[in-house]
Amino acid sequence: MAIKIKKIKNNGTRIMSFVASGFDKKKKPKKSLLVKNSRNVGRMKTGKISTRHRGGGHKRRLRVIDFKCIKTDIPAKVISVERDPNRTSFIALLAFKDGEQRYVIAWQGAAEGDEILFSSKAELNKGNRTELKNIPVGTEIFNLEMMPGKGGQVIRSAGSAGIVTANENGYTTVQMPSSEIRMFPDSCFATIGRVSNVEHNTITIGKAGRKRWMGRRPQVRGKVMNPVDHPHGGGEGNQPIGLKAPKTPWGKLAKGVKTRRAKKASSKFIVRRRKPKRK
Repeated sequence: MAIKIKKIKNNGTRIMSFVASGFDKKKKPKKSLLVKNSRNVGRMKTGKISTRHRGGGHKRRLRVIDFKCIKTDIPAKVISVERDPNRTSFIALLAFKDGEQRYVIAWQGAAEGDEILFSSKAELNKGNRTELKNIPVGTEIFNLEMMPGKGGQVIRSAGSAGIVTANENGYTTVQMPSSEIRMFPDSCFATIGRVSNVEHNTITIGKAGRKRWMGRRPQVRGKVMNPVDHPHGGGEGNQPIGLKAPKTPWGKLAKGVKTRRAKKASSKFIVRRRKPKRK
């Protein structure tokens, strides 16, 4: 995979870039693994907007991804690696030895013809899925379960990977992509390797229209609004937001406020919280 820059045909494509995946664009996804996706983005069941700046975008169909990977001890072969418009990573179409086909999150380096296995006795090869207690310290993992049998819930975005740091007392300690260190039951399953499309965060959108294709509507800065519309609004010309802390349009603090519940049950599994991002 490589980042390619568009040819300059207008101002929108002057800096636009994309991931040259090398996939066959004419190849259609597996029809039996597609589901209709009726989108009502950013709205409650009553139709009222609950999250601003969402809506529109290109029509998509959902690919049914197997996060649980319950077909254990049955060898599978990669038929194809495809792009999924609903996620940042690529997906791999697997054909199991019993004839069934399923989509899974593709790992970095996945290619047509690769053979993998989901098993507690699987070898430590990229794409194989096994229990945490069988994975040695220092190994990269992704699509990790939080509870045994629940299916992969974390470490699923493009280019991300967790690192196994310890195995003891029935728990495995994993360093998450956010730098948080957390314990998981060692009977949870995880996939060996790193999520595909590692160059996803280096692409340049290039123009506002491309963002609209993704279902993102325009945003307006609070400082250019009137005081009646936003706490940052008002003033003559371009003014700073003032000495007060940044606030939401509804007057609540916007940055540096802890939102995690103090007595959340899973807090006991967190060994070290994530480090704050450098400004």
